[in-house]
Amino acid sequence: MTSVLVILAIVLLLIGLLGTFMPALPGLPLMFGGAWLLALSSDYQIMGTGTLITLAILTALGCGMDYMAGVLGAKHSGASRKAIWGAFIGAIIGMFFALPGMILGPLIGAAIGEFIARRNLVAAGKVGFATLISLVLGVVAKIGCAFAILITIAVMYLYYLY
Repeated sequence: MTSVLVILAIVLLLIGLLGTFMPALPGLPLMFGGAWLLALSSDYQIMGTGTLITLAILTALGCGMDYMAGVLGAKHSGASRKAIWGAFIGAIIGMFFALPGMILGPLIGAAIGEFIARRNLVAAGKVGFATLISLVLGVVAKIGCAFAILITIAVMYLYYLY
């Protein structure tokens, strides 16, 4: 039974790592699930409650940064309230259109919202570009959280072995 849990945990960790790059998969939650299965397989002797809470915080932080990056980028660029709502709605709609939708959804939503609010094409383009840059930074943060999860797991197992 333990070997089945370990194999399933490794599969979840690998699929989760792939999911940090592909928007269709919930990467960080899958990685947390894999970490939890690894902890369960060792009866929480290698990774205990503190480690799992830390990994849960990393997971929530990475997911939150990924989803809110477009909205915060639009807000930072001086966007109107309609542009911020447009970025949020565009991110939600974009999730259903794979990678192009995840990139273009918030950008287009923010630009449309800004254009509706100010009727200025240059301001709409500026807000859209700032949203795109912040989305890239959000993905980088999510990837950083994914590697932090992997490093935490590796350190816990190396500490246990030595």
